[in-house]
Amino acid sequence: MTHRLFLRALVLLAAVSCRSEVHPPPPPANAPVEGFEIVRSWPHDPFAFTQGLVFRQGKLYEGTGLQGRSSLREVELETGVVLRQSRLERQYFGEGIAIRGNRLYQLTWRSQEGFIYDATTFERVGHFTYPTEGWGLTEDGESLIMSDGSSTLRFLDPDTFAVRRTVKVQDAGREISQLNELEYVRGEVYANVWMTDLIARIDPATGRVKGWINLAGLLPRAERTGDEDVLNGIAYDAAGDRLFVTGKFWSKLFQIRVVPR
Repeated sequence: MTHRLFLRALVLLAAVSCRSEVHPPPPPANAPVEGFEIVRSWPHDPFAFTQGLVFRQGKLYEGTGLQGRSSLREVELETGVVLRQSRLERQYFGEGIAIRGNRLYQLTWRSQEGFIYDATTFERVGHFTYPTEGWGLTEDGESLIMSDGSSTLRFLDPDTFAVRRTVKVQDAGREISQLNELEYVRGEVYANVWMTDLIARIDPATGRVKGWINLAGLLPRAERTGDEDVLNGIAYDAAGDRLFVTGKFWSKLFQIRVVPR
């Protein structure tokens, strides 16, 4: 079995063993659906099982998953080369990441434990716990915002990790679950919905879905090998107003522009 096929088998085993009860949500009910234009693309490590993506002060950070292969990375945007990384112990399945000040935060999936790193040195400087699964993570300047695969977003105190408040994400009264990778973009929470090509644009005050971004066809079929997994990875460059997206095992990372359909 080739290395890539072995990785693919690990992915399928993980999905079946722990998320087999999860099904993609029905199509958007009420909020408008937007499309996209590709502005630019760059190489992306096709062996990276992308779980979280962050861009801050000219640097791209990526969290990857899979048991025994999880890591926190700094990646060169233009080449996809991993400049440095910190690997998680084999018992951890890495999930979403966020950066606040000089601290990088990384969730794990089922271990109910997250880690804190010095963003300059990548030294692990602390940890925190939570009572749910860990999926996506971002921050809004005041709180860490966390998803756990349900329709709930939790707003955490970044120092004590106490839950400040929660919101239920809904579109026309219907709860939207499987909220995965998160990114705070121009006052909204963008949430990739697992196993779909959809990103929900969420009002963080109410949980209401303000709109959907449909990224179907982003990675062209002609550029797929068959090993790619689902869309996952959203990063926003606030200084340059650039939106980046990629997926698990994708060979490219894209800058996109959201456009009306």
